Amino acid sequence: MKEVKRYIQSFLSQHKIDISSGKTALFDEFVSDEKNVNAVKIIQENQKMIMQNWILKNRIDDILTQTVSIPNGTVNKKYQAKIDFSTLGWNDFISFEINGLENTGLEFNEANEMLFGIPKISGDLKISILFKIDGEPEDSVLNKKTLTLIINPDPKSLWKNLESDKNDPFWKPDSEAVLEGFLDKNIVMSSKRGRSHANAGSFREDDFVFKNFNQIGWSVVAVSDGAGSAKLSRKGSRIVCESVIQYFEENLNPENLKEFDEVLANHHNKLSDVTSKKINQFVYENLSKAVHFAHQKLEEFAIKNKTELKDLHTTLIFALVKKYDFGYAILTFGVGDCPIGLLNKELTEIKLMNWLDVGDYGGGTRFITMPEIFQDDKFSSRFGFKLIDDFSYLMLMTDGIYDPKFVVEANLEKIENWRGFIDDLKGKNEDGIQVEFDKNNPEIAKQLSAWMDFWSPGNHDDRTLAIIY
Repeated sequence: MKEVKRYIQSFLSQHKIDISSGKTALFDEFVSDEKNVNAVKIIQENQKMIMQNWILKNRIDDILTQTVSIPNGTVNKKYQAKIDFSTLGWNDFISFEINGLENTGLEFNEANEMLFGIPKISGDLKISILFKIDGEPEDSVLNKKTLTLIINPDPKSLWKNLESDKNDPFWKPDSEAVLEGFLDKNIVMSSKRGRSHANAGSFREDDFVFKNFNQIGWSVVAVSDGAGSAKLSRKGSRIVCESVIQYFEENLNPENLKEFDEVLANHHNKLSDVTSKKINQFVYENLSKAVHFAHQKLEEFAIKNKTELKDLHTTLIFALVKKYDFGYAILTFGVGDCPIGLLNKELTEIKLMNWLDVGDYGGGTRFITMPEIFQDDKFSSRFGFKLIDDFSYLMLMTDGIYDPKFVVEANLEKIENWRGFIDDLKGKNEDGIQVEFDKNNPEIAKQLSAWMDFWSPGNHDDRTLAIIY
């Protein structure tokens, strides 16, 4: 009764009606009237209902207008994000469901509140959360909150793959992959036109070639990277690779190799300055002649086709290899920024068989088309030699592989980087593409070609990789 009296008294006061002392008895009688008591109870219940309705309405509006950020995703790339109800303050949800994920490649796990999957479509996906909070009637309509999830396109899909002009007199396939025997090992090679060239319908500028000289027990592999700024570099890279093969075809014979074989045997039995000097002399004389021969072929082509030598700018690396009873002799040459890596059998050591033309020239590479490289004091240091009992891999690559996988020259000297590179080749990569280095695997060339489609932001140059294993 006291509560009813206070309520009526407050109500009258709001309307500027005060109860005088002479009216106290009358007021007490008024507030005791059952009709007035019931009226006050009804009013208070209605006020309480209004307050509860407002609190619910306001809470729902807070949820609907609450900013919720979800990490962006990318088409064909694994996605996972937590919609943390507790952190968002959604502990008062008594029921909810997620709509809008149909045909997106995504799903929502209510148990751990994870949104996950591999997005199939790009754009601003609208995800609806239909919910009901504590206090809402059971038969009330579910509230709808919309979240926006931005799915970016697969960057690979933004690149065109236009065929190069097959009618061009210097055309060559946009992609090549080869598996063959190499001495008592195998060689797998793949060369693929870069996305930047495919997008414009231009040519693959890299090249490679190899040959087994079975009659004398030697094998040779060459890799070249035509300069993107040179209009006929695709032809230049082809010329230098084929010229190296041609030179050794014409000049390697048992007679002039007999002395070298004897020197190597003596060197293996007992290292000495004498044998080392003779080996270095043989390497320099024979390989430098092959290099001069390749340069000469470039000059002849330029004259014949009335073009400048710089239009044929290309790098060149090659390795001449022979297996002996006591191990493998590996002779190399390199000009440009393409590395040759030799990994021992146990994968504990890496021998970089050439130095790269970076740094000293401010990042600008050197090309075999440049006459000045032959007069340079460092020309003789471009040749390498290694006698090794056995090895796991001998790799030659262009910077289309080296740049994204090793990033800087210093990393080429670190065995852990090469181990990581081999793990990458064997399937430890975003796409899970595996190259199986089994001598009995006939699919390895296809596997290597597929692996070379890896995505690396900013690295869209031609890619060539030759692996002896």
